[in-house]
Amino acid sequence: MEDRSENNIQQVRSDKFPCQVIPRTRLQVWFFRVCSTILLWTCLVHIVAVDELWHPRLLTGFTTRISWITRPSLHLQHSFHAPPPLAPPRKYTSNGFLKVSCNGGLNQMRAAICDMVSVARLLNLTLVVPELDKKSFWADPSDFEDIFNVRHFIDSLRDEVHIIKRLPKRFSRKYGFEAFKMHPVSWSNEKYYLEQILPLFSKHKVVHFNRTDTRLANNGIPLDLQKLRCRVNFQGLKFTPQIETLGHKLVRILQEKGPFVALHLRYEMDMLAFSGCTHGCTVEEAEELKRLRYAYPWWREKEIVSEERRQQGLCPLTPEEATLILQALGFSKETQIYIASGEIYGSERRLAPLKAAFPRIVKKETLLDPAELQQFQNHTSQMAALDFMVSVASNTFIPTYDGNMAKVVEGHRRYFGFRKSILPDRKKLVELLDLHQNGTLPWDDFALAVRQAHEKRMGQPFHRRAIQDKPKEEDYFYANPQECLCEGTDCEDLLAPGKSSQATMTE
Repeated sequence: MEDRSENNIQQVRSDKFPCQVIPRTRLQVWFFRVCSTILLWTCLVHIVAVDELWHPRLLTGFTTRISWITRPSLHLQHSFHAPPPLAPPRKYTSNGFLKVSCNGGLNQMRAAICDMVSVARLLNLTLVVPELDKKSFWADPSDFEDIFNVRHFIDSLRDEVHIIKRLPKRFSRKYGFEAFKMHPVSWSNEKYYLEQILPLFSKHKVVHFNRTDTRLANNGIPLDLQKLRCRVNFQGLKFTPQIETLGHKLVRILQEKGPFVALHLRYEMDMLAFSGCTHGCTVEEAEELKRLRYAYPWWREKEIVSEERRQQGLCPLTPEEATLILQALGFSKETQIYIASGEIYGSERRLAPLKAAFPRIVKKETLLDPAELQQFQNHTSQMAALDFMVSVASNTFIPTYDGNMAKVVEGHRRYFGFRKSILPDRKKLVELLDLHQNGTLPWDDFALAVRQAHEKRMGQPFHRRAIQDKPKEEDYFYANPQECLCEGTDCEDLLAPGKSSQATMTE
């Protein structure tokens, strides 16, 4: 009776709730599958991460295919590698503390930071995390940690230099201490720092370099210090996660639409005012630029003849000139072009010819939601960091002026495999442009002459040009860090003039 009663109860429950038992079973199966899938993929990702760190032979074949699934785009791959184990810190007796205040824009400061780490290593100093320029034309309030990953900077270089975030309290103004302030002589070599600068630390303990631009020579520096400059530049200075995430997103959006050119159109107010270049500007605009130049005392040269400077190749290409050069180089109307710059002087009026010739022109402001860029507004160095990332990852990089960003990006593109960088010969181009625009040089001849003038200006390997006693005129170390480009290869063979054209990277 009890069994029959129990059976009757089960039957009633089944009849009353006919859909309750089966769905519960399916839900359990579905939940089990989801959990198993998540667990499986988590394991695979960890296997790949371990393989990247240790490369055990047993896992190499198995993880090769998996890594292609989980690995990001080749252009950005180096940024996502699992960090290697930290090297033990270098043990040395510090001769004192080096405090530095960088001056200039993002890439001038970047090069200066690399130099200052190398100086600290040479002199066995403790380096304080550099201060960034907040008083220049850009008035960017960003601190080091707002742009660069400060923990990575300290940890990744600890086997070379001891870096601290701030001076010990006993060396603060609160305790009446004043650091010795100075700026080193530009383009100085190892001997200068050992003989002239090192003794200052015995006397003052803390020395504050209040200018850091180009304070270390391009050439004649020991190989280990040259390689340290590269290590800081290419490995030690990582952008913050916020900047890297948005920069990677920009590159991904562009790459999904096909190959793209990064055009560093340096036709911005500060550059035009500083250089005195007013070609194509209205009379009112030329006057505005002149007033700005006089307003900034550290822009020493005041009276400038714009056309003379342009004929010497010392002016940035105008948007109209850049349009003709791109067309002459063979870029079609369908070319995707990313404008890597701030606000163009003259705005849409000056950009109109470029956009008419190349409708697929984009910039970060058109590719991203305004809310995504909100955190970077009024922080020109952080915005420049986004342009820097896109420029390094582009299929072709073309700067219209050889300023600090153009040079540092050029060096990065050489380091990452001699990626194609078309480096305009502006002096030659001005000559050709004027001949074409006055009707003397037909289009076909103009285009041919432009292409021929740039056959060997595509970012190919070559020896850095050194000029005795004229460091400003020689090739910049950070544009062509040749000491760091030949690991595992015959440098002389790679950099030989006859080999340059063979090493050119195609899109």
